[in-house]
Amino acid sequence: MTIYDKLLEAVEIPRFVKVHQKMVQSHIEDPYRETEKQLAESGALSAIRPGNSVCIACGSREIANLSEIVRAIVDGVKRAGGEPFLIPAMGSHGGATAEGQEEILLTYRLTEENVGAPIRSSMETVKIGETENGLDVRIDQYAAGADVIILAARIKPHTDFRGPVESGLMKMISIGMGKQYGASICHSMGFPEMSANVRRIARVVLQTMPAVIGVGIIENAFHETYQIAALSGMEIDEKEPALLETAKSLMPRIPFAKCDVLFVDEIGKNISGPGMDPNITGRSVFMGRWEPDFDGVAVLDLTEESHHNGNGIGNADVTTKRFFDKFDMATTYANSITCMDAPGVKMPAVMPNDRLAMKFALNLAYKADPATGPKVVWLHNTLCMYSYWISEGLISLANEVDNMEIMTEPREVQFDADGNVIPFDWE
Repeated sequence: MTIYDKLLEAVEIPRFVKVHQKMVQSHIEDPYRETEKQLAESGALSAIRPGNSVCIACGSREIANLSEIVRAIVDGVKRAGGEPFLIPAMGSHGGATAEGQEEILLTYRLTEENVGAPIRSSMETVKIGETENGLDVRIDQYAAGADVIILAARIKPHTDFRGPVESGLMKMISIGMGKQYGASICHSMGFPEMSANVRRIARVVLQTMPAVIGVGIIENAFHETYQIAALSGMEIDEKEPALLETAKSLMPRIPFAKCDVLFVDEIGKNISGPGMDPNITGRSVFMGRWEPDFDGVAVLDLTEESHHNGNGIGNADVTTKRFFDKFDMATTYANSITCMDAPGVKMPAVMPNDRLAMKFALNLAYKADPATGPKVVWLHNTLCMYSYWISEGLISLANEVDNMEIMTEPREVQFDADGNVIPFDWE
């Protein structure tokens, strides 16, 4: 028995029930055909001339149906006579190396065999102008040399700033294509100025480059493709704010104002910039805490798709040795330095296994009602919000939520011989 076992021996892990949040949201059945349709109806590809080089920018997030959407873009470019290639447009992700960024794209099946276009990955940038407030505007060298740039980006609320544009096409232009150097310029005035600077930098690119096309992707609460919008040139600046409002309206929520503890099976850059989305958890190292408010947060693991980037672990109170062993300083801190984000990469307490990490977090819940037991929400990750688990202490509140259904009887948490969770059924 370790010292942790002794100190946390009296802490009991509650039983859990599975809940479904019933959200009626449509989705696109055939994202490939819908992308084709939107590109055709918008006339966006009319900017391509036979023989034109066409750069297709792709980011580091896990986007539903991304390879099908990119393949539709590639096929449309080829039909128009263009010569397409892909670039990673992800700022400093992938350890701020060309090889690391290419590896992330390959993780999402964006191979030449699968989508029909090669990847050209570089961290070199070209200065193409300045904003009115004196910021350099730089973009990927391959994008700068292309005749046409097409962006494939998900539009959604950002995790650490608010404004008319947040995560999406304009951010991919200014930060994603800016690579590490350009991303650091955009972050140089801090998150309060981020939305404005994203827009300032993106406008210079839109006004300077020969042709820029945006394929904006909106997902519903089930991590399914809800809408695809093709925009050309300054239409991106004009129409992205309305698309962001649509994305915000679809965001899922944890429907409890105050809870004691949050368990999260996994965080990662493929899931959210800070590993777990503050729009879901109510915790941000930059924006503070809000509903749902948790006194303790335990993160159990880091996704393989993160390629060892543990950014965002600073929003947790405790994690596991398993997470710690996957955490790579160079990969994570390259992203942190670029974003000027020290709090987000601070390592919380590290426990030997899941059981002790859970107990550590529960031990922080000194305000928990002893009559009902601790109110705990247990997520697989912040993308999987249609089904998750809650402790018995939340059942009475869950029964008052119109769109929430309790699916199981209470279950004991089971652990293997190493003290790690034997997973519940998340489907």
